Amino acid sequence: MHVFKSLEYIARKLDPPPSKPTVKTLAEMKTYKIAAIPGDGIGKEVIAAGLEVLNACAASDGGFSLAWQTFDWSTDYYKEHGVLMPESGRDQLLDFDAIYFGAVGAPDVPDHITLSGLRLAICQPFDQYANVRPTRIFPGIESPLRGVTAKDLDWVIVRENSEGEYAGQGGRSHRGLPQEIGTEVAIYTRTGVTRIMRFAFELARSRPRKLLTVVTKSNAQRHGMVMWDEIAAEVAQYFPDVTWDKILVDAMTARMTLKPGTLDTIVATNLHGDILSDLAAALTGSLGIAPTANLNPEGKFPSMFEPIHGSAFDITGKGVANPIGAFWTGALLLDHLGEKNAAARLLSTIEAVVADKSNHCPDLGGQATTRKVTAAVIAALQNPVSHPAGKCKDETL
Repeated sequence: MHVFKSLEYIARKLDPPPSKPTVKTLAEMKTYKIAAIPGDGIGKEVIAAGLEVLNACAASDGGFSLAWQTFDWSTDYYKEHGVLMPESGRDQLLDFDAIYFGAVGAPDVPDHITLSGLRLAICQPFDQYANVRPTRIFPGIESPLRGVTAKDLDWVIVRENSEGEYAGQGGRSHRGLPQEIGTEVAIYTRTGVTRIMRFAFELARSRPRKLLTVVTKSNAQRHGMVMWDEIAAEVAQYFPDVTWDKILVDAMTARMTLKPGTLDTIVATNLHGDILSDLAAALTGSLGIAPTANLNPEGKFPSMFEPIHGSAFDITGKGVANPIGAFWTGALLLDHLGEKNAAARLLSTIEAVVADKSNHCPDLGGQATTRKVTAAVIAALQNPVSHPAGKCKDETL
């Protein structure tokens, strides 16, 4: 549960979020407003499953409820309206306590349109600058790395999420001519780098090993990445209890696969963190089980939570999408809301369910359906004594 304790620790250290009035029932039950954006492909399937599980978790907890509003922003919406979300979309999301996002992308719409038109259009204006991706090997799941177990691979990757290589600066000119030019400018600001380094060091300090690895490419990128390294060293002075090191991103891929036990908390730029966290998920068994929290740590804007697997149109509609990534993402969402006990219980339930290999979807080498895994988790939440491993019969969607 270290990632939950870590994010709570950071919340105490960073500037406190502004207080919000809490909507309560007559029984003084807390109600949180959550915006659901299923998006495309299997995003619709796993978010639907996630809503079921999160509602079951809230019901079993008894101390809070979740009020959902679903938005149909997606590539289907784009084909009808010419945009992935309306101009007023961000204003509509402002009053929610959190956002639960599925995936965006379709084979017949260019990826740069879908990413910038929906996910980045929410993350960047809402200043969700800390992308947090916990990664570990669950019971019952075998890593593709020979002999590597849960004790060897328990990481949290912190990805700078507001600037860097995805800042959107650049352009094209002289289109179609031999001298056509395309530029993609990576932006690194002292403010942006300092705050993500501070976040990463705080997170490392809160974890048992107090160990941080800073990923860079300053041997070849001589300006922005050199500043990244310098600011890391400056921030490190305020964390003498944290052991930290620096590594080039290409060497990092080898270290992740050959010496996973030497890593714990990792911080990287937008592009590097994006790539490395996908590799990390694959090393734990599947991209289908990996979660993401896109955080605005100061609480000025709502934070957004999403599984990392994408829309996966090759399995869309087959009922076999692994919902575990969406469930673990839901646990991060609950933790962010302050429902620490419910978040921890959901995560332990997920672990119990996946420990039974009959609950493994095809991405993990099994034959379980989305429905079976969802029903297993709900059964374990509702009656953990009778369903310690979440066993239940398969059901069709």
